Amino acid sequence: MLREISETWYKDAMDGTFNTSAELELARRLGSEGRDPVEADRLARLVLLFLVLPKPPEAAANFPRFEELRNRLESMVATGSSEELEEAFLELYAHLHMNEAPYSTDERLRMDRAGGYWNHAGGLSPILKAGPWIDRSTVSADFGAGNGFQGLLMQVLYPHARTVQIEISERMKEIGEGLREWLGIASDQVEWIVDDVLNVPATGYDFIYLYRPVRPEGPGRDFYTRFAREVESEESPPIIFSIADCLRDFLSDRYEVFYGDGHLTCFTPGNV
Repeated sequence: MLREISETWYKDAMDGTFNTSAELELARRLGSEGRDPVEADRLARLVLLFLVLPKPPEAAANFPRFEELRNRLESMVATGSSEELEEAFLELYAHLHMNEAPYSTDERLRMDRAGGYWNHAGGLSPILKAGPWIDRSTVSADFGAGNGFQGLLMQVLYPHARTVQIEISERMKEIGEGLREWLGIASDQVEWIVDDVLNVPATGYDFIYLYRPVRPEGPGRDFYTRFAREVESEESPPIIFSIADCLRDFLSDRYEVFYGDGHLTCFTPGNV
């Protein structure tokens, strides 16, 4: 049984910032169904953040369901089960990640030719599992970032030197910059490369996130072949988190899989 709590208990506990009592309460509930306790605490931090932030920039145009979905999340925090709470958070997270992305006709044609996924939210798993692989000096990259929300949340949980968002759409960059300011992330922690992922080298990074930016055939095959060659040529090859993975067949035995659940596949150089 959930203990009785007021609908705004977290606001009293937090006083506008993260507070251990609020985190512990949510982490306890989110971990009650067997979730890893560390990941439950990270998820609790994000839930609390979404509850206390104001509306995001251009909310009416870009995130029209924000208030509705946040109200639902607030209700589940007050009275819902851990499963209902997580479901409400996921719905708000996916809305902010913008599944219905405002790509131009030309951008859509270019992405369709390469077989890229249409900015589906990557889910919580990569965000919550990335912690051990990111420290203050890390330079991370997201190939096909959309509005960059995934990388921005990793910056919130694990502040690090720089997140490089590689995205074909100038408009998505503009929206992502608004989200960066909304989340309180410094401008020098986020860099945008507005270009096709087919044109961007996979060098100079410590951590790379991929959500199947292209199909592994035609131009996409060339992308994965080059990508694998470039990361393996690095003196310190990056950790790679890959959603709907197409990379494994292109990597040599220098890389090994250390986690896979059918959705997320995580690679590490064998000497790490």
